[in-house]
Amino acid sequence: MQTSASSAQRALSVAALLAVIAGCGSDDNPYKPTPAWSGKKASIPAPPSLPSTPIKNGTDYTVYGAIHQLRSLIHSKDVTKDPISIVGYVIDSNIPRAPDCAVHKTGKKDPDNCNPEVPSFWIADTKDAKPDSKLKVRIVGWARNFAVVYDAMSKYMKLKPGEQPKEPITDDILNVQVPFPLPAVGAKVRVTGAYGAFKTVVSDMVGEPVGGVMALQKMDTLEPAAEPAHFAKPITPSP
Repeated sequence: MQTSASSAQRALSVAALLAVIAGCGSDDNPYKPTPAWSGKKASIPAPPSLPSTPIKNGTDYTVYGAIHQLRSLIHSKDVTKDPISIVGYVIDSNIPRAPDCAVHKTGKKDPDNCNPEVPSFWIADTKDAKPDSKLKVRIVGWARNFAVVYDAMSKYMKLKPGEQPKEPITDDILNVQVPFPLPAVGAKVRVTGAYGAFKTVVSDMVGEPVGGVMALQKMDTLEPAAEPAHFAKPITPSP
């Protein structure tokens, strides 16, 4: 009796399933295709163009490449572990913005209320990049203050075109040679040094979390600037 009951239940289940299948193919609710949208088209912005600047040219990093690697969780050590070289154009310098109270020979103390920046210049991949560009690297550590820049500038001014200084001007505290010629806007340079988000110059902490900052060890001028570096007010060459 149980076997007959089970068979009857299975027969009813099969019949129900066949009824459902048959209902799916009925014409009570036929498929109706939806017509194409004829209203206003969606406004979709064009995809952003990816930078075409390479990470490196030979052994030298581009400014874009150095910043790209610095921001990378994987490649940041490639540019911060050891000194690197970056090639770019000087697009800004704070030499012309140095306050008058800081422009003097070495050996003279700045007034107590004189608070100049650390001598710096900024490089970018293109000559026409604006000073407010985010793709720029700050270069420090080539002169501890503007008095050192003053001494170097006053001696470099006496040189004839094409002439090299007989003795390099050295910052004896930082133990680096002051670049010749001094960095000026428009020059194309190769800078070599320690790169990172923060650097210390004597007792000043300099931070550039976006583009990074380099403590300079050496600078090569590949293309000179149209005009040499200068302070806001003319200075007199040293004897």
